Amino acid sequence: MKTVFADTLYWIAIAMPGDQWSGPAKAAKQGLGEAVIVTTDEVLAEFLNALSPRGQSLRKAAVRMVQAILDNPNVEVAPQTRDGFLAGLRKYDARQDKKYSLTDCISMNVMEAKGISEILTNDHHFEQEGFVVLVKRDREG
Repeated sequence: MKTVFADTLYWIAIAMPGDQWSGPAKAAKQGLGEAVIVTTDEVLAEFLNALSPRGQSLRKAAVRMVQAILDNPNVEVAPQTRDGFLAGLRKYDARQDKKYSLTDCISMNVMEAKGISEILTNDHHFEQEGFVVLVKRDREG
């Protein structure tokens, strides 16, 4: 079974059907067929942070979604660790010419460690590191 990484954009697009990336994200996932999705605690924290100002109803839905992600046997969530944080910090420091977030750097490290080349996101920073970005506007429709 194929293994792909899911970034924050993917989870937001799935959680919010009216989001501009909802259609392309769903199309990208459907195009994979059966796949194992890998993500990180940091990505899920970023997802919850992004939805936090959008009202109580969406906050509750976001919590339920994260709980479902954690319980899903086809989703592997890499845990936060001090070593993972420090490795992400090293990549963050080494890429001064880029605009990568720390979460992106941690995600890239997890992808490299697990041999994952494809990511459910539209974030071109991952392309800069040689990963294949799966969420594209032309998938919508």
